[in-house]
Amino acid sequence: MHMRNLITFLLLAAAMQAGAQNRSVSTRYIEYQQYQVNKNYSDSLVNFKEQLESKAVTGDEEMDGRFYRLFAPLTFYHAPAQHALTLTGRTAMADDVNEEIDNTLLSVYLNRPDLVENSEEKLNQVGGVDNEFIQPIQQDAPLVEKTDPVLQEIMDDISDTVLVTKPNFWKYKGDYFLQGMQNYISGNWYKGGESSYSILGSITMEANYDNQQKLKWENKLEMKLGFLTSKSDSVHSFKSNEDLLRLTSKLGLQATKNWYYTLQVLAYTQFYKSYKSNDKRVYSDFMAPFNLNISPGMDYKVEAWNKKLTGNIHLAPIAYNLKYVGRSWFEPNSWFPKRYGLDEGKHVLHDFGSQFTIDLKWAIADNITYQTRMYGFTTYKRAEWEWENTFTFNFNKYISSKLFLYPRFDDSTPRDEDHGYFQFKEFMSLGFSYTF
Repeated sequence: MHMRNLITFLLLAAAMQAGAQNRSVSTRYIEYQQYQVNKNYSDSLVNFKEQLESKAVTGDEEMDGRFYRLFAPLTFYHAPAQHALTLTGRTAMADDVNEEIDNTLLSVYLNRPDLVENSEEKLNQVGGVDNEFIQPIQQDAPLVEKTDPVLQEIMDDISDTVLVTKPNFWKYKGDYFLQGMQNYISGNWYKGGESSYSILGSITMEANYDNQQKLKWENKLEMKLGFLTSKSDSVHSFKSNEDLLRLTSKLGLQATKNWYYTLQVLAYTQFYKSYKSNDKRVYSDFMAPFNLNISPGMDYKVEAWNKKLTGNIHLAPIAYNLKYVGRSWFEPNSWFPKRYGLDEGKHVLHDFGSQFTIDLKWAIADNITYQTRMYGFTTYKRAEWEWENTFTFNFNKYISSKLFLYPRFDDSTPRDEDHGYFQFKEFMSLGFSYTF
């Protein structure tokens, strides 16, 4: 009977709440009473829900869906009246739960008929509850066979050794392009000139190590080779107009945020023999010359303009430079070694001095990039300085145009009557390119 008393209390509390909402509230005391009624009613619902769930979980009592009639909007059902007026005892659908629900509803019907909002006829018109769900559904599902636990066996098979994957501190990137230029001039062109064809290929590969603490090791390999053909050169069907094989390796230990103690090794030569038009003499070749520069110093890491300008500046107050001319067939007393600052009959030149290298890349726009490299070495008796400038115009991912400007100063070479010790190279090309 305790459940019946609880249900009766809940319905009376609900009725009091509904009646309080319909009546006007004029004083703070009545408002406070209404608040207490609402609070007691909501608390009782929560308490009753927790009791039902607790019994369902522990198995003491199953949750019964027939109690919905007490919490839904109050509806007049025929079953409570039939149960009260029957002369033959319990009906076929009667049990303890149905009797308590019917008696509770009948009490409300008799004492507060004004709270009844719906009727069973209206519910049947819109579609009532299927009778087969009035009784709680019982499931006799067979249990699966109990199996022995295997988790512990799996854990026993796992070795106590912890496997730690070593992070990959290497990063690789590259830049490739193959470009050409064609120029045609008819024989009767009023200003003169001649037709020419040129092609240029370049491969730049980088492998950089950074352990995200203090150690860095940067490696860059640059390879460029270009050829030119012109009708005015009757001796050579083609000759090189760009030829470079250069390796830059730099090992750095971080000193501050942007400064590194650095050891830089720079080595460069070329691939192919170099000629002048209508001249059979070889002016340079592979390992002739070959330059090796070793310079301990400091590096400054450049990151500016929201990382649109990046690169580094290397300063070395002490540097060693080796120049080697390795052509075995040239005459020892010829002009060839003098061209590169060597004494007659010598193949090797050792120098000590100071060196600096500036290597920067500036993303001017999404499709325009400027890359510059300035290198200088001096023994305080002679000096070498070169400044490479490359403007890249990307039309799409695979087509680009390049403008290359390259001034150079070297006072170890014979002085030219027109240009002195300054030298200059320039070209512009269009063609295929790819960067990763």
